[in-house]
Amino acid sequence: MAPRESFETFTGCKIRVLRGGKGSPLLYLHGARGLSVWAPFMEKLSQSFDVIVPEHPGFGASDTPEWLDTIGDLAYFYMDVIEALKLERITLVGSSLGGWLAAEIAVRSTVKLRSLVLSAAAGIHVKGLSKGDFFLWSREESARNLFHDQKLAEQMLAQPVSDEQQMTEAKNRLISAKLGWQPRLYNPHLYKWLHRIDLPTLLLWGDDDKVIPPGYGPAYQKLIPGSKLEIIKNCGHVPQTEHMDEWAGKIVVFAQEVGR
Repeated sequence: MAPRESFETFTGCKIRVLRGGKGSPLLYLHGARGLSVWAPFMEKLSQSFDVIVPEHPGFGASDTPEWLDTIGDLAYFYMDVIEALKLERITLVGSSLGGWLAAEIAVRSTVKLRSLVLSAAAGIHVKGLSKGDFFLWSREESARNLFHDQKLAEQMLAQPVSDEQQMTEAKNRLISAKLGWQPRLYNPHLYKWLHRIDLPTLLLWGDDDKVIPPGYGPAYQKLIPGSKLEIIKNCGHVPQTEHMDEWAGKIVVFAQEVGR
């Protein structure tokens, strides 16, 4: 089923929104690479959920508002979006930068949420465990460091990139740098408040993640009470692409368990 694409305005900011499927709402927050298409993993999730995928302010076809300075600004924005769309009992899923954003939303309020899924989430810092600095990587380095399976990296690199896509990538990199340049991809205060997340939480990580190393999974697990960590084998930073069926399946099973 093809998703519905629309442009919606919330608190004065117009953003692009993709939506498809039926069931309870699942709000997916994308990472620093942005939102280009309705990806296969979104279609997979839409078989079990009403999947809502907004393109963050500052990314792609969405507006870049003057007020957008920090990840906290995005968190409050999405709290307004959730209120405006009248969403309840949401499965909130975030990947990488989007996982960081999902955690920032959840420490502020879980009233509208049913469960939380953080996939290879940025947002915290583990001493002695360096993240990959994708801000400084070339296009080839970025592709190769995303995946465990280098055939997938080669497929990505073989795809032609139009001028429009290059402009979008540049826009996404700029806003990602604004949100996560210094300190690199984390909020030094977030770890203090992760104990406020009082709902079922699933942490998903690839065992060969070169962007946010898998050691960040146990660190998050210690900070979020009762959270569950699942490691996906032979997988890099984007399990939603590299091991889509396993990744989506874990989310569906988790949501079913929460709903019992």
